[in-house]
Amino acid sequence: MWVLLLVPFVGLLWVPFYNFHEPALFGFPFFYWYQLAWVPICSLLIWLVYRSRTPDETP
Repeated sequence: MWVLLLVPFVGLLWVPFYNFHEPALFGFPFFYWYQLAWVPICSLLIWLVYRSRTPDETP
């Protein structure tokens, strides 16, 4: 499950993947709304990894 935490790195650190103006959403270029969309996605991924831990893995 820990591999899910690598997804935001791949999705956000590879800038040529999302360095575009189109498609625009509510007047925002793709570059901006793509990055903002990752905020709830990252929160969901962190929550999934946290919930999948067993009691022995707690710090």
